[in-house]
Amino acid sequence: MGTVVDDAAAAEFHAFFEAHYAELARLAHLLTGEADAADDLAADALMALWHRWDRVRGADHPVAYARGVVANLARTRIRSAVRERRRIALFWAPRGAGDGYAADGPDVSAVVDVQGALRRLPFRKRACVVLRHAFDLSERDTALVLGVSVGTVKSQTSRGVAELQRLLGHGTPAAQVQVAAAGRRTGGRQ
Repeated sequence: MGTVVDDAAAAEFHAFFEAHYAELARLAHLLTGEADAADDLAADALMALWHRWDRVRGADHPVAYARGVVANLARTRIRSAVRERRRIALFWAPRGAGDGYAADGPDVSAVVDVQGALRRLPFRKRACVVLRHAFDLSERDTALVLGVSVGTVKSQTSRGVAELQRLLGHGTPAAQVQVAAAGRRTGGRQ
């Protein structure tokens, strides 16, 4: 039996969930590169928000807070995966062998190439590029989500785009990288 305040909070949270779950799952997918993990991360983030809902709903930017929670959960997941891969590679690789992650020549679309290049960026650069170009957030909003300064967002975004250009080939203009990132956001539709 809930009180009026509890029912109002639950209704508010439900509306927030309905309005932002898909966006948070998309953000998680772009940050981790794992479609299967995106729903789990978004759900985990929303569960964490529910536990702090009184504080979150009183915040100036609850959506930015939610994005920050997703970014932190994605960072933790990526770090765990990297550690696990290193342990497996060290355990199974014969002495003097490579890292075991060789890939066949790419025969995929530009969107998949950008996704692979994004995975190679350090987390903060990837987060800045994704939030700025795939989610069209302002520098200020991106800084708010990540808990960093606007200057950090500017430099990390610039360096991230430059690194994407390097990873995708020297002739790749920033506009193509941005178009490919936007294509990811719209599911490949132009």
